[in-house]
Amino acid sequence: MDGPRWIIHLPTALTSRDAAATLAEALRNSLGHVTAIDFGETTLSEEDRQFRRIRVWCDHRLPDGARCIRHADHPGDCSTPDDVSDSAPKPPTTGPPAPVHRSARPRPAQQADPHGRNRPREH
Repeated sequence: MDGPRWIIHLPTALTSRDAAATLAEALRNSLGHVTAIDFGETTLSEEDRQFRRIRVWCDHRLPDGARCIRHADHPGDCSTPDDVSDSAPKPPTTGPPAPVHRSARPRPAQQADPHGRNRPREH
């Protein structure tokens, strides 16, 4: 690979680590065919503590060259997609996923743009 890899930081409106991990798993399950995305390196962080990242997946390299798809710090042996009949085990939860609060953080007011890039889309 030439040059550095780029990271896409994708903020969410989720308010719990479990809900964020569940979303990461859903994204991996639906976009796993996109080879440009390295889901094994997925990390989570709180909005105001982005320097403290929490790994989502084990991603340990197995003898056959495959990577473990189980959650980080999982008990037991590592697994590949061929070893698991359904998706990787869910992280432990303490209750139902936290609801998405779209109004938790107000969006900044739109600034005037002479080129019209900030105008609302017309449907």
